[in-house]
Amino acid sequence: MSFGKTRVLVVDDSAIFRRFISNTLATDPAIEVVGAAADPYEARDMILQLKPNVLTLDIEMPKMDGITFLKILSTQHPVPAVVFSSLSAQGSQYALQALEAGAVDVLAKPSGGTFSADLARELISKVKAAAGSTRIARPAPPSPLGVYASAINNSRPGQIILIGSSTGGTEALKDILPVLPPNLPPICIVQHIPAGYSAALAKRLNELSKLEVREAVDGEPLERGKVLIAPGDLHMVLVKRGADGYGVRLKQGPKVNQCRPSVDVLFESATPLVGNKAVAGILTGMGEDGARGLLALRNAGSKTFAQDEKTCVVYGMPRKAFEAGGVQKQVALGDIATHIVKCVAGTAAQAR
Repeated sequence: MSFGKTRVLVVDDSAIFRRFISNTLATDPAIEVVGAAADPYEARDMILQLKPNVLTLDIEMPKMDGITFLKILSTQHPVPAVVFSSLSAQGSQYALQALEAGAVDVLAKPSGGTFSADLARELISKVKAAAGSTRIARPAPPSPLGVYASAINNSRPGQIILIGSSTGGTEALKDILPVLPPNLPPICIVQHIPAGYSAALAKRLNELSKLEVREAVDGEPLERGKVLIAPGDLHMVLVKRGADGYGVRLKQGPKVNQCRPSVDVLFESATPLVGNKAVAGILTGMGEDGARGLLALRNAGSKTFAQDEKTCVVYGMPRKAFEAGGVQKQVALGDIATHIVKCVAGTAAQAR
């Protein structure tokens, strides 16, 4: 055992997949696979014995499913977990439940045993992010925001809200969107999430929110009170519609910052169209996606923010955006909804 390596326990009922994960992680000198278990019962004993820093965990297993196992671990032996789930409709629901149960991130399990170089690269990246992740307490809901309703209704034409997030972002969005008032300017969100899972995420957020939350459709217009989430594996680009309106276009295109969808693609497409009319922010996540685009929006006069380190699961993207100079204010997760509303209403304090 080498000191300082990330110790990983692989939990999967498929011997083929256990081998793929173990062999992939073994190619990174900063990671050590300390064991592999075929089910949660075997994994439970290995966790006590081997003390891993991170688990990779299949959700759909016999004997005990991964979600139940996560819930047990969270109260007895919390270990950051990267979960795998199928790309079926049921699998996407399981993936969201796993994130709600405390998983750090999710990967789509390939069908037919096809293991791509992209999947291997994502696996290594997400395991490293999980090793550096922080467990955070859910914030208390903010004070009622109805006092700003009149100012929001009278907000200037062409205003828009743009948000980018990654690891930990699905849960952060659940703390932000449900408390936002329904009369806000249109919102566009890029959340790093596998293809097939974004529709389930949008449906869940729509159930919780006063706003209408949908997975974006190519060519659709943006409307007040509506939130569009970029589909997994498609970039979302802002386009002009009329004098003060916008729409979105979806495209495959190459990955940007190893991401598709990319926050930078959305932010950079918006900059020449919205100028100083955007409220844009970066939430928890690994990597540097969005830093360049947020700086461009700030330089154009838009109001920008990033989630603060204390409340991030992974303080990667917000840190890079702050270091690049694109962040006017760092905001705790529990205060982000209020900050967005104040910015739209024109009452946010100027950045120091």
